Amino acid sequence: MNIDDVIFRSFASGSSGNCYYLGTYHSGILIDAGISARTIHRHLKSMGLDMSNIQGVLVTHDHADHIRAVGTLGERFHIPIYATPEIHGGIDKNYGVVEKLRNSRRFFTKNEPFDINGMQVNTFGVSHDSTDCVGYVIDFQGQRFVIATDVGCVNDELIANVATANHLVIEANHDEQLLLNGPYPTYLKQRILSDKGHMSNRVCANVLAQCYHTGLKHVFLCHLSQENNDPEVAYRTVREALEQKGVDVDKDLVLSVLPRLEPTPIYTFC
Repeated sequence: MNIDDVIFRSFASGSSGNCYYLGTYHSGILIDAGISARTIHRHLKSMGLDMSNIQGVLVTHDHADHIRAVGTLGERFHIPIYATPEIHGGIDKNYGVVEKLRNSRRFFTKNEPFDINGMQVNTFGVSHDSTDCVGYVIDFQGQRFVIATDVGCVNDELIANVATANHLVIEANHDEQLLLNGPYPTYLKQRILSDKGHMSNRVCANVLAQCYHTGLKHVFLCHLSQENNDPEVAYRTVREALEQKGVDVDKDLVLSVLPRLEPTPIYTFC
């Protein structure tokens, strides 16, 4: 282990909470904080880190499963919380955030890059039905990370950024047949399937097959539904689409499914 290695770890990924760490063994950022601050601290401690090593939290949108701990992280631990003005407005109104943000708020404008401790961060809009919603493009130590969770429908910005990613966290929320035949009420099924809902395994697979390039080394499927998906189904759907395009998944890239409730191993990128 080298303290300066670039590392990624998912702490949780799904409707019960989302939180990802990106950085090194001495400092980094979180993308979303939708699990408790205590749980975040425990996972950081297992990596030899604590809250003082976190340089900022990048918020994708203002739904509770992405922002549950931002008040505690921002105001008690003095960690900057980055979001658009619209997302910050949604956080202010969200009853799930007990401790409201004051001094820790940081604002950015979509498609205008900014820097966090040597990480170049840019953003792009996605259509999920929150107050506002963004994907992230993070350039760090010569590698590009793209995070696209709660996507809604596919747009040109998503396609363009997936096509330049070295490491990609992308939504594969549901299998369409499992959703349609499942227990959800009709209005909720329609919402999920709409352009402002969630991206299915099939659509995710099509995006990856369209955008695959030899520089793409890791694909992490995220935000899987507990009721309407299955990790093996998601993995198989994406793998088959890539293989139909001539991609050797075992050789050309690493394809992983992020668990909903448990932390992953630490992934190291050279």
